[in-house]
Amino acid sequence: MGSVSQLGWQWYSRLARLVPVTLLTHVRNRTALAEAGAPLPDSEVLYVDTEWLAGPLYKVMSRLFPHSQHTVFLFSSVDYFVYDRAALRAVAARTAAGAWDIVHVPTPVSPMAATLLYRTGLPLVLGPWNGGLTNPENFPEILRAEAAWTYPLRNLGKLINAVRRSTRNASAILVANRSTRDAVPAGDRDRCRLMIENAVDTDVFRAVGYPAPPSQRQPLRLVFVGRLIPVKGVTMLLEAVQRFRSRQRVELMLVGDGPLASELQREVAERGLDDCVTFAGERSPKEVAELIGAAHLFVLPSVRESGGAVLLEAMACARPVAAIAYGGPAEIVDEGVGRAIPPEGRTPVVDELVKVFEEVTANPAQWAAKGRVGLERVRAHYTWDAKIKQALALYGELLHR
Repeated sequence: MGSVSQLGWQWYSRLARLVPVTLLTHVRNRTALAEAGAPLPDSEVLYVDTEWLAGPLYKVMSRLFPHSQHTVFLFSSVDYFVYDRAALRAVAARTAAGAWDIVHVPTPVSPMAATLLYRTGLPLVLGPWNGGLTNPENFPEILRAEAAWTYPLRNLGKLINAVRRSTRNASAILVANRSTRDAVPAGDRDRCRLMIENAVDTDVFRAVGYPAPPSQRQPLRLVFVGRLIPVKGVTMLLEAVQRFRSRQRVELMLVGDGPLASELQREVAERGLDDCVTFAGERSPKEVAELIGAAHLFVLPSVRESGGAVLLEAMACARPVAAIAYGGPAEIVDEGVGRAIPPEGRTPVVDELVKVFEEVTANPAQWAAKGRVGLERVRAHYTWDAKIKQALALYGELLHR
């Protein structure tokens, strides 16, 4: 399923290997979880059903904002607060009976997700959260298409948190970056711990040999993975590919789906790129890993990216990465692993992408080396094993306290 669902699954499945775990989740996840083998040994799954609100709400928002997935999720998240109260009722009796030691709410990943589960009386861990990101100033056309006027509504999360007293009653608040920490009420920041919300499943995303270098016969192979929505900046990538192809053969693989799919397909045709751009659609993690491994460079021209899980996955495949240095990617990408592109506007970004393509073509060995640096960085800091080890240490600290 989507990236947030993957985060929830990784926390549950990997913790369940080491300690008894109860997964509390929405009933809409039942089929996918069952297909994945849940409940796992020494664990259980409790389902909360608010589909009577969540389903119709999502359908209405999808019709009102067909091009802005962020806005759809923003308004649909109203269901979370209904779900959270139902979740509290579902666990209240067993909490009193001593069924659990720790409550950890790793998703949703937004600071808007103010939970009442502290009322269980157990130590509460929130996050890792990755919200609090402001809008970039130099991409007005993209933000208009993304209905960015709705973004300030996220500040309502501060009011909801003040009323629900979620962070005030949390034992620990995990935050992915400085922007997220700054979004936490000042009086609660002393309980913030830095932990990026993403990690890599290295059983799926594995290092593979670098492709044969680009040449007159061998095209430069690029790959993008993400939702096809305005904020991902795919139109800038298409413009850069159009400019570069006059100098060198190039192939671009677009992995993912979304409300802009048809519009982007028309743009590809209008730019005369049908022969070098492929729409792969949604793929399984294993298939995504294979498509990344076939590329010389992973490109993420997103102008507003809080996290950056796909960058870490590309690095785990030993591929160099290029991304706009704003939000999460700014804390992941540097010259060691690829290129962090300044968020200075559409034209400068396209110019820099073309420059990067030229550099990869002229110095493939140097860029292959950047991919190996990225791989070592992921192994050292961004694996799920490292994250779960850190979390278990935190749980022990809270219980001892």
